[in-house]
Amino acid sequence: MKSRTVSNSCCDWRLYSATAFCLFGFSIGIWAKGFEQLQVIPLLVVTPLTFLGGAFYSVTILPEPWRTVTMFNPVVYLIDGFRWTFFGTSDVGVGPSLAVTVAFLLLCLGTITMIFRTGWRLKN
Repeated sequence: MKSRTVSNSCCDWRLYSATAFCLFGFSIGIWAKGFEQLQVIPLLVVTPLTFLGGAFYSVTILPEPWRTVTMFNPVVYLIDGFRWTFFGTSDVGVGPSLAVTVAFLLLCLGTITMIFRTGWRLKN
């Protein structure tokens, strides 16, 4: 029974994360005026946040000032949620991880909704 719950949670988490990052990429694609500008956000924002987000280490091993700074990184909660779905343990907790992931999803959805309603960069 536990295996089925973790499996369903993993599918849900993948769905939330994939949808949020697809919407995020779509909004970056509309914002960018060219290929060079399109690569700025993934290269200079997303990649460092991923490496500093506890993908290769547990956040609990960081000393206290750095642990507090790391908690402001939204990717920490995404990675910790995946860690919980795969291993059943988490550093931050499932509730805060789910809240931050859903908040990011809603932020991206709101951004795309605003873009479509106003027609920003969609009309000539």
